[in-house]
Amino acid sequence: MSQSKNEVVARGGAFAAIARWFDTSVPDDAAPVDPHKPEWSRLAPFILMHGACLGVIWVGWSWIAMAVAAGLYLLRMFAITAFYHRYFSHRTFRASRAMQFLFAILGNTAVQRGPLWWAAQHRHHHRHSDTDEDVHSPHTHGVLWSHMGWFTSRAAFATNAKAVPDLAKFPELRFLDRFDILVPFLLAWALFGLGWLLEIVAPELGTGAWQMLVWGFFISTVLVYHATYTINSLSHLVGSRRFETGDSSRNNFWLALLTLGEGWHNNHHFNPGSVRQGFYWWEIDATYYVLWVMGKLRLISDLRPVPARVYEHAGRKGVGPGPADTTRSAA
Repeated sequence: MSQSKNEVVARGGAFAAIARWFDTSVPDDAAPVDPHKPEWSRLAPFILMHGACLGVIWVGWSWIAMAVAAGLYLLRMFAITAFYHRYFSHRTFRASRAMQFLFAILGNTAVQRGPLWWAAQHRHHHRHSDTDEDVHSPHTHGVLWSHMGWFTSRAAFATNAKAVPDLAKFPELRFLDRFDILVPFLLAWALFGLGWLLEIVAPELGTGAWQMLVWGFFISTVLVYHATYTINSLSHLVGSRRFETGDSSRNNFWLALLTLGEGWHNNHHFNPGSVRQGFYWWEIDATYYVLWVMGKLRLISDLRPVPARVYEHAGRKGVGPGPADTTRSAA
């Protein structure tokens, strides 16, 4: 008996959905879906990443595996905050084309899609922050959806190249965006190989291939995931407001520590073009400190400062006691 047309289409749709895990350019010819409904093909890899963390039950732990996980957390969090966010999304400093490509690779290791997709989504967020068109506003779509639901929708999958024409003109960035699983796959294999090597040459460290993979890749990646996601969710709910921005963005000291400076979210929404988000010396912004050093080493250039008008608007000039916060909210 021959298959019906609907069965063939359904199978093709399922195969295409899985193929898009590896090549994001595979066309999506399915009917439009509810943009606020998870799609299994997007949800499955996310669940698998979390499920793999349970491997710690069998592989155990070692100080070296935990140190690698912590180091990769810091490196990849910095790559997201400095490069995917402050460079690709907001162009707050300049870099050579070679450095730009390196930044894109480092950001890609965080397993948060490609640089074009990430920047396009973030620019859209700034244009429509906390409105119905903001795909991850906790006020319009709920906290869970803003934290980790929105990107599991098929509607949020495609890269809007029109939103990032300055980036889409580079074929190497388009390649990374198309095959956004390639770099994370290579990182996972590198960590597996590192664990295998250490098991042979330094058995006293008590690690191995599978332990290094679970801690260095899966656990570290999931921690980077949720730390990043707090800026979409909690930074629009919990903290203080220095500026009236037309949205609910807030400054939060603890989230700033967790995300290397991204928690000064109200500052950022008031002036997204500045390379620093902690506007005052007591607002810890680790990402900015590293970028400042990179600037001194001439690895990057033209770091855009906080304009004087911002401090004037806040009621202060330069450093000193911070301006009073006028609005506070709890979750």
